[in-house]
Amino acid sequence: MSDGKDREDPSGKPSVLRYDGRRLSAEDHGPVEEFPLALTVNGVELATLICSPHDLAYLVGGFLRMQGLVTRPDDFLALSVCSDFRVALVRIRGNVPERLKPTITSGCGSGITFNLPAASPQCGPPGIRQAFSPEEIFTMMNELARLAEGYRAHGGIHSAAVGDGKTVLLHAEDLGRHNTLDRIAGEALFKSIDLSGKILVTSGRVSSEMAAKAAGLGIALIASRTSPTDMAVRICEERGITLVGYARAGKFSLYAHPWRIAFPSEEEKIEGITGIILAGGSSSRMGSNKALLPYQGGRFIEAIHRQMASLFREVVVVTNTPELFDFLPCRKVPDLVPGMGVLSGIHSGLVHCGTPYVFAVGCDMPNLNPGLIRHIASLADGSDVVIPETAKGLEPLHAVYGKNCLRAMEDALQAGKGRVASFFDRVKFRKIPREE
Repeated sequence: MSDGKDREDPSGKPSVLRYDGRRLSAEDHGPVEEFPLALTVNGVELATLICSPHDLAYLVGGFLRMQGLVTRPDDFLALSVCSDFRVALVRIRGNVPERLKPTITSGCGSGITFNLPAASPQCGPPGIRQAFSPEEIFTMMNELARLAEGYRAHGGIHSAAVGDGKTVLLHAEDLGRHNTLDRIAGEALFKSIDLSGKILVTSGRVSSEMAAKAAGLGIALIASRTSPTDMAVRICEERGITLVGYARAGKFSLYAHPWRIAFPSEEEKIEGITGIILAGGSSSRMGSNKALLPYQGGRFIEAIHRQMASLFREVVVVTNTPELFDFLPCRKVPDLVPGMGVLSGIHSGLVHCGTPYVFAVGCDMPNLNPGLIRHIASLADGSDVVIPETAKGLEPLHAVYGKNCLRAMEDALQAGKGRVASFFDRVKFRKIPREE
């Protein structure tokens, strides 16, 4: 038996062994670091924050902001953090109340707050009433996952981000989900960033503490990959905050104020064009069926289908293995000329669709741009092919093709020409320049 010496890490940090069903092997990462930070404000030992050991000034500033002890950057007379001794010494304008009644919250590691706002009917909704689309919610959730470097390195880390539905303004990671929001609140305070009317996305459960803090920041919409608590729902209802849970794989649940979600109506969909997704099969580059690669809790093709379905009245998947895509609520059609690649897939989509045009995309393009697709589609009248130009040349899998292309496509396929551009000289072809 091992005496354990072979498991010692020269850095002094505990090493991790993984059992894979047959043997033990060393993991390439250690456990998440838990960092106790003793916070003293105006000489009063206020609390010990259990947190992750980075950007501690933002955490301290946000914690005090969320407790109502500061409201502006100049409320801080001094703020000093010593990581070696794990202490934060702060002096602020005004006095710290002599009697603070702590509330032990449902935060990871037992969060604490001195100023948990009670949900009351007097709390009115914020005046900002802009709407967000489902795509904007999923965009923010995708960005949250992309930015979660700590989670990918260690696991066991929560993350949160605030943005406008298109871009992330602030992002934070911490072992406590409540700390992530404090960090964002602190950074926003010190950088004078107004978070009113923005979207908050979080990896963890939405508790009453999270909802109350979001209300204090003027957040308009909270979205989480998991569930809210009943008290969080109540606070969001009374504060006018839209609350979204289980936002993953193109779906979510709405718990409060659904009016803020701008769902696309049938009238907004692109007329006269069918969306087609080419799902040909395996990829030598990715090593497996591209369409089925995992993506944000679902699969590539689920994200693509969801976006296409929001734009077109019908979406068709062109595939020779329809059984792999039974989970998609749309028609699946095969290649009519197998073995000829992308051109064969576009040809089959055109033959099977009931509209004058198709818009074709690949099955490995989960981040479609609805605005660009609408622009390309708007140029279809009077042309047989509308295709954008990129730095690498023409992009055939982000283009419109008309029924008038069928004869030229079939001639090219019969001649063994699988290159999409091989028939362009026989049809009305419109190239969208890069600068456009």
